[in-house]
Amino acid sequence: MLLEGISQAVGSLAAHRYWGRVTAILGMLVEVGGIERRLTIGGRCLIIRDHDAPLPCEVIGFREGRTLVMPFGPLTGIGLGNRVEVALVPPAIFPDRRWLGRVVNAMGEPIDGKGPLPQGPLAYPLRNLPPPAHARKRVQGKVDLGVRALNTFLTCCRGQRMGIFAGSGVGKSVLLSMLARYTANDASVIGLIGERGREVQEFIEDDLGEEGLARSVVVVATSDESSLMRRQAAYLTLSVAEYFRDQDMDVLCLMDSVTRFAMAQREIGLSAGEPPASKGYTPTVFGELPRLLERAGPGTGAGSITGLFTVLVEGDDHNEPIADAVRGILDGHIVLDRRITERGRYPAIDILRSVSRTMPGCNSDEENALVQKARALAATYENMAELIRLGAYRRGSDAKIDQAIDYYPAIEKFLAQGKRELSTLAQGYADLAQILIGADA
Repeated sequence: MLLEGISQAVGSLAAHRYWGRVTAILGMLVEVGGIERRLTIGGRCLIIRDHDAPLPCEVIGFREGRTLVMPFGPLTGIGLGNRVEVALVPPAIFPDRRWLGRVVNAMGEPIDGKGPLPQGPLAYPLRNLPPPAHARKRVQGKVDLGVRALNTFLTCCRGQRMGIFAGSGVGKSVLLSMLARYTANDASVIGLIGERGREVQEFIEDDLGEEGLARSVVVVATSDESSLMRRQAAYLTLSVAEYFRDQDMDVLCLMDSVTRFAMAQREIGLSAGEPPASKGYTPTVFGELPRLLERAGPGTGAGSITGLFTVLVEGDDHNEPIADAVRGILDGHIVLDRRITERGRYPAIDILRSVSRTMPGCNSDEENALVQKARALAATYENMAELIRLGAYRRGSDAKIDQAIDYYPAIEKFLAQGKRELSTLAQGYADLAQILIGADA
């Protein structure tokens, strides 16, 4: 394996170095002349600065014989005529098991003050392809997420991909922290894409904790970083997860959020002159989303990537373009509702609007019947909720509604869970069965 890695690295080296010059700068877009035949879309180059380190850039397009590149950092110190060198090796990382417990940026560089990262023998491309569909293992075997509402009503299987859809301030980050801490898995890879800078350390220290961090790799790109850095952080998150999957490990991949990845891709597309489509999102956004999300899932061996991706729905509109596109790609969706938050129940999961597409197949008939019974009671109550709260419903008018009124408070209490409270799969089903004793099927 070591010789294979060395051969791979040597083979990627070029016999010559090629360079051009900066010919124009417009906003965050840099035009480069002289090396257009040596670069391709997604290729890398370095702008040489007089008094600072070279600035890495990515090729995002071509126009009138010139190469269009975007920088991974601020354009300070860049002017017309600056030398631009073609990068010698394609963008890739060399992950290792010793990355567990570390925090890295979108370039795969350590930002936790714990020294340099050990480098593994094999290169993993940042824009990797998912395993061939016909060669992948099937999704199978339950994952204990540690959250009662998810374990019972939205049971997740190993290799499944789920979306967490929520507006701002509805408890998405808290739910993510519970999943990071309690999910039973071999390793976790957590991508914080476009996150608020002040929340990164809080998440690592308070939510993840030392025990959670010890079996995790955290990839961070804060909201003030360039769109290329935010997009690359998402690619890097999946590349690291793929490495651990190839080590025959069951990996939990958490990403917060896919929406910020889409926004970064929109900024890049618009800068390259791509026409805006739905709500300003460019066509490449909807092309890149499946390429990113399809990388999660079962592999060709014993390992798997169970993906949980948050989607920030704008204005609580769950049919906005990104939410709608992601929902069609993933294997289920978890909806957090602001109205549930307002009445004080956390996590604010709306079990009636949420779906796990693999759940019926991985549950026993008894478990499916139990969940269906609870869903039917909750649906009956919610349909009559306004009349019940107004006192317009007279008890005795409908036996099913009376039964729903009797059982609904216990179901609501069951769905509530404290941030520091752990609930196992078996415990969740046992508690729900205890609540529904005597309820009609």
